Amino acid sequence: MNEKLNKYRNFLKDKVRLTIDFTKTDQNLGVTVPPIEKPYGKNEKRISLPTVEDFKNIDDTRLVSAIENRKSHRKFLPESLSLEEISYLLWATQGIRKKGRSVVLRTVPSAGNRHAIETYLLISDVTGLEPGIYRFLPLEHQLLFEFADNNLSEKIANAALGQYFIGTAPAVFVWTAVPYRMEWRYGNAAHKVIAIDAGHICQNLYLACEAIGAGTCAIAAYHQESMDKLISIDGEDEFTIYLAPVGKVKI
Repeated sequence: MNEKLNKYRNFLKDKVRLTIDFTKTDQNLGVTVPPIEKPYGKNEKRISLPTVEDFKNIDDTRLVSAIENRKSHRKFLPESLSLEEISYLLWATQGIRKKGRSVVLRTVPSAGNRHAIETYLLISDVTGLEPGIYRFLPLEHQLLFEFADNNLSEKIANAALGQYFIGTAPAVFVWTAVPYRMEWRYGNAAHKVIAIDAGHICQNLYLACEAIGAGTCAIAAYHQESMDKLISIDGEDEFTIYLAPVGKVKI
């Protein structure tokens, strides 16, 4: 287990109140702010997604109904998801709702607006997308094609400690933490609010699924090194924190 992940987990388990000297954070020491989105190469394959204005087939579900019907699903119908539906779910969980000269606001809250979470998609059956692993680019509202992978459904189920229903979903959301984005402002206190941020994101996914006749199930039980390796991240400066399969469900 890597040192940074151990530090993160130990912090969450520690019930002793810690005193953080915020005058010594990198922000207050004048260190350049880290980007809120991982960089990518200009020649890498990107797929533009339908925007909010293009959401023609998304049901205008009442919030009361979405909250009332929200539950975890572990059985998915053998149906594809559309690119519009995937775009909607990405927008609902990490999308941009307002851009200004000095600030970018998303559809979910984040401590200090730091947004230390990255979204990966493990795609097996989405219309218009070849199977493989993608990363969401919220600033561009695009998907970045990372790489193809044979037997992706089997690999994700094994990495999730044999929870094989995950492999039956046409798409799996995998959220990773880039801890320094939050540490830059909050130091050691960052490790608590990163976990809180992940909860905000996943709850939005649950509610958004109600508008497309889909369901999800939050997953926190997985093999850390296997999951990190599956999406090709280093497990140190970035590591998996949460995941959720999404598929159509019987209503």
